[in-house]
Amino acid sequence: MAPRTKLKEYFVPESKNGAFYSGGNIFWSEDGKTIFCASFGVVNVVDVEQGRPRFTIGDDGESADIISNFIVSPDGGRLFTAHKSGLFKCWEISDGQLLKQWKYIHKGTVTALDVGDDLLISGGSDAVVRVWNTTYHTCSLALRGLSGVVSVVKFHSEEGKRTVFTCADDLKISCWDLETGDLLYQFSGHYSKITSISFHHSNKYLVSCGRDKVIMLWDLEKKKCIKTFPAFECLEGIACLEGKPELPVEVKTQDGVFVAVAGERGVIRIMEMTVGMEVYTQTNSLVSKAEQEGGLAITQLLYNKRTSSFLVATVDQNIIIHKLNNFECVKQLVGFSDEILDIVLVGPDESYFAVATNSCDIKLYNRETMGCQLLKGHTDLVLSLNSSKVNNCWMISAAKDHTVRLWELNVEGKSMTCLAVGTRHTALVSAVCFSQLSSDVFISVSKDTTLKVWNIKSVVNELPKVNDYELIVKYTEAAHDKDINSVAISPNDKLIATASQDKTIKLWSTDGLAFMATLRGHRRGVWCVRFSPVDQILLSSSADTTIKIWSVAQQNCLKTFEGHDSSVLRVEFLTRGMQIVSTSGDGLMKLWTIKDSECAATFEEHDGKIWALAVTADETKFLTGGSDSLLVVWRDATEEKRQAALEAADELKTKEQQLSNLLRSNKLYAALSLALSLDKPFNVLNILKELLKKSDEGDLNATINKLPDINKERLLKCAAVWNTNSKNCQVAQMVTSILLDEIVSGSLKLDNMSQYIEQLLPYSERHYKRLTGLMEELHFLSYSLSLMKPAVK
Repeated sequence: MAPRTKLKEYFVPESKNGAFYSGGNIFWSEDGKTIFCASFGVVNVVDVEQGRPRFTIGDDGESADIISNFIVSPDGGRLFTAHKSGLFKCWEISDGQLLKQWKYIHKGTVTALDVGDDLLISGGSDAVVRVWNTTYHTCSLALRGLSGVVSVVKFHSEEGKRTVFTCADDLKISCWDLETGDLLYQFSGHYSKITSISFHHSNKYLVSCGRDKVIMLWDLEKKKCIKTFPAFECLEGIACLEGKPELPVEVKTQDGVFVAVAGERGVIRIMEMTVGMEVYTQTNSLVSKAEQEGGLAITQLLYNKRTSSFLVATVDQNIIIHKLNNFECVKQLVGFSDEILDIVLVGPDESYFAVATNSCDIKLYNRETMGCQLLKGHTDLVLSLNSSKVNNCWMISAAKDHTVRLWELNVEGKSMTCLAVGTRHTALVSAVCFSQLSSDVFISVSKDTTLKVWNIKSVVNELPKVNDYELIVKYTEAAHDKDINSVAISPNDKLIATASQDKTIKLWSTDGLAFMATLRGHRRGVWCVRFSPVDQILLSSSADTTIKIWSVAQQNCLKTFEGHDSSVLRVEFLTRGMQIVSTSGDGLMKLWTIKDSECAATFEEHDGKIWALAVTADETKFLTGGSDSLLVVWRDATEEKRQAALEAADELKTKEQQLSNLLRSNKLYAALSLALSLDKPFNVLNILKELLKKSDEGDLNATINKLPDINKERLLKCAAVWNTNSKNCQVAQMVTSILLDEIVSGSLKLDNMSQYIEQLLPYSERHYKRLTGLMEELHFLSYSLSLMKPAVK
């Protein structure tokens, strides 16, 4: 007899991968293991090896103070952030604590920062550079005389003399004395914005680059330009290399000034400046060239001496690290994914997953290391992904560029390459789906309202001969009147289901795309459709906030699930078709049990539409992604929850037996503490009554004083409940009086004191009036007796 399938009840987030870089400058630690990235109101401290933030510094709430710039102190211990509110903030990196904040005086935004020794140097949009003492947080110098926005500030120290080099919209490089604040000299020669400068390790040279497409070498001793080299591209970053660099090609020049530059071409180039020669140009760049001349591709270039590696930040918030000696990409980090539109698991043991975002590049992640590879090929946004169950290394992608692409994962090389392209659609391709029993065909649907069956079998024979093989369409059918949102194939490969904005679901025969039936019932467009893995039923979700189950044989609606408050975007079967997981436009994910048509659980981690949902083959984990750029990996914690509940029940039984034993043994103090911890108000009341019988109020006071604060709060909570009944008000008032005395003396502090007082006051006043009335009646009775005494003989 087969074991009974257990229903799932609870899922917990195992990991969250959200946006950690929203643009701006990046700081790379000297050991190359940590990257500091700004994202709105926080600075994320990112572990390069793990590819995700270790912790964040700052406030990421709705009222977060947006960070415009930041810098890390030379010793790596403190972080200085400049905020749009006009404040500088100093943070301790080790624990993320705010040490100090002060106003930065600049009339506008702080556009450039640097640190040196005990100085913080800031340049603003007000054309002023200010020098701050980081010990006393005071402005010691204000360097004036520049024009426009300050783009670069760079601290420089040589033989004990401290200077700062600045660049602004006046297109000059200015050198200032940090002791006196005097302008020592200026370099002129650039004709557009200067974006970066770097000092040679010998301190004899300075190199600069900018948007004027030239690199300039300056002699710091002779105070003049000795070489201007045309770059033929707008440059955003420059870095001097020490000595003769080890490159993928042989370097003939032995001595010289070697620099690396990067800009709108999206490649790193190595130059030797003394002779004006380009030594090497990167050939394996993962960054696309800027779409327009003068546009942005690479926004920042950093060089790490210890690891001999380059870091480039791209305009679409990706961070890529290359080794200098071979320019091999050692790490790709996705700082900001924008909207996540689809997720699919690929590879042996589903060790990788691909993500489609608001980008023409597909992001392929390693589930273990979260290392990322950008898959290039599409020329417009990728909308849908699907992987083959038969060949787990194959994936299909669909995009706005009217094409579909077949990809293959090379597990050994940990990379994915495009095998073939299909270009027969005339509008954006909205969804794709592989055959369930073979890898010979796949299905696509499009905004052009057509359904296509593609032949992959012919690709296999031609792959060794042809790159980017053109896929062949086997069948085409005009399927709907409006955009088609989803497509699914039945487990036996006999039927195809399509869902459209025209509010209908249609069934088709896989062989020849013969029309089978139309399923009507949704009041708005249908977002998703899925076949059951075990039964002849179909699952659909719609913008009308409902989920429906349809009979494939009878072609009618069997059940409707209501519970979402916004469009249901994705649905999947779970637990051998006995449960459903759904995601919606309000950021909620729900787990449904089909048998009782009830929502078993609701989970909330996203702040926007959840477009993507991918379930692992063993159903122990699944991934969700949405418009909030957050990717969440969920883990099935049903068994853990059940086990924890069983353990809690066993512990409760043990403690209840222990309480019974204590009461029988007449150990009232121990019984009182245990009854309070078990939240047993009735037992607590009986124990207190027993204590009052055997002792006076003073003993009760001493007993309560011995209790820990948490039990005293529980006792006050119990007293507020007892106080509602006149039979128990005496004990309640005595307990309240004892505890109030402790609160007044300061020995007891409760966070919810006002709440308890609000509960106690009305009934206490009522008891007071009742007792006052009884006292009056008692005095009247005594008065009556006293009048009757003389008549008695």
